[in-house]
Amino acid sequence: MSRRRAHPLREVSQAEHDELEQVSRSSSCPAAWVRRGQLSLLVEAGLDYLAAARRMDRRNGEGVAALVQRLNEEGLAALVPRHGGGPAVKYGPDECERIVREASRPPDRAKDGTATWSLSTLQHALQAAPDGLSQISRDTIRTVLLESGYSWQLSRTWCKTGQVIRKRKTGAVVVQDEDSQAKKN
Repeated sequence: MSRRRAHPLREVSQAEHDELEQVSRSSSCPAAWVRRGQLSLLVEAGLDYLAAARRMDRRNGEGVAALVQRLNEEGLAALVPRHGGGPAVKYGPDECERIVREASRPPDRAKDGTATWSLSTLQHALQAAPDGLSQISRDTIRTVLLESGYSWQLSRTWCKTGQVIRKRKTGAVVVQDEDSQAKKN
């Protein structure tokens, strides 16, 4: 005999049921979302947690119980996996934007002590700023810049991939390569 469910599935609305059906049959959604949608539908159909887990080739119903609890609390947002381990995410989108903004501005020789940004000088500038990131590492800066489309150049500068500054008679012109994303992949 199975034990009593600590968190039985709440009544699912028709709109939520339709969304679960769509996600569980999707071929374009991530596989984790599809599995969670299928498990939710099995529990909604009346299967206990262990039976639903076994139907989806899982060994126990503890994960299904946790999913049902999240469904009760968060609704369909429970289908999206959370951070799955490792160190906690320390720098979110706002901090990444701050790093890119700092790398985009030209350094002030007197204030920053450099004419071109390196990872070390960017790190010092970010740490010294009043709204700065006091614990940021060079590796984090490098990762954020690479993910934002910047690359390290032979001229020892970071610049946006696919953009070059060309000297013309009329002055400096920024030229954009339309195929830069295709070349990056």
